[in-house]
Amino acid sequence: LSVVASSMGSGKPRGIQAGRKLRSHRRIARWADNTYKRQHSGTWLKANPLAGSSHAKGIVLEKIGIEAKQPNSAVRKAARVQLIKNGKKVAAYVPNDGCLNFIDENDEVLIAGFGRKGHSVGDIPGVRFKVVKVAGVSLLALFKEKKEKPRS
Repeated sequence: LSVVASSMGSGKPRGIQAGRKLRSHRRIARWADNTYKRQHSGTWLKANPLAGSSHAKGIVLEKIGIEAKQPNSAVRKAARVQLIKNGKKVAAYVPNDGCLNFIDENDEVLIAGFGRKGHSVGDIPGVRFKVVKVAGVSLLALFKEKKEKPRS
C-alpha cells in the first residue's frame, strides 16, 4: 500500500513503456541548467580566437608595452598579432628578457594559450596568449642562442 502512496502525484510517467518519455524530457530540461547550456551551446568556440586549437600562426602588427596591474609596476612586452586563420587581432605576451628584439613587425609568429584556459595570467591585463615561435624558430632557442633567426 505504501508503494502506491509514494508514487501518487509525483508527475513522472512510470511504467514499462515510459523510458522514451523520461529520456526526452530530461534532454529538454537540461537546457535550463546554465552550466550545461554554457558547455554545450558551442558559443565558447565562437568567442575563442584560436577556435578550439592549441596554437595558431599570425602576423605581428606592432610591438606594444603593457603596464602591469597594481601593486606591481613594470612594462610587460607584448605584440599585437593578427591571426592568419580568421583575421582576429590578439595581444600576445613575449616571454623572457630581451626576446622582443627577436620579433620584428610583419614577422610570422606562432602563438599558444597562456595556461589559464582563456584567462589572462598574473599582472598582465587582457593578454591571453604568448609567443612560442618566430619565423619558424623557437623563441627559447633564440633566447639561449642555440639557433639564429633565418634571414628573409
